[in-house]
Amino acid sequence: MTDVPIEISNFFLAMQAGKTGAEALAACFTDNAVYEEPFTGEMRRHEGRDAVMAAMALGWEMPMIDMRIRIDHVATDADEIRVGWTCFSPSIPGGKGSGLNRYRMEEGLIAQLITTLDGDGD
Repeated sequence: MTDVPIEISNFFLAMQAGKTGAEALAACFTDNAVYEEPFTGEMRRHEGRDAVMAAMALGWEMPMIDMRIRIDHVATDADEIRVGWTCFSPSIPGGKGSGLNRYRMEEGLIAQLITTLDGDGD
């Protein structure tokens, strides 16, 4: 397993903090960051830090109970960092869900984040 880059660790810590981690989470992204995510049932694209944070804030409206994220594996290839993860919470059917985050970094900040869930064909 490759060590988790500190920027990615900071992202996961801020995300797990929920609304109280919003400022730290926003600081993980470039001004023109792109975030693609499937959490409404279809892949959606958010462009710009404000749009990324608006998408993240949707999860704060109905936070998952006792949420914990485990990083399962990390791989780097050229300019991409891939992180497989499992999220645990009684709010998730079966108590857990898993997926993959693909990051492209610029000057220590997330410029692009693509999240897929296991079973999404990626």
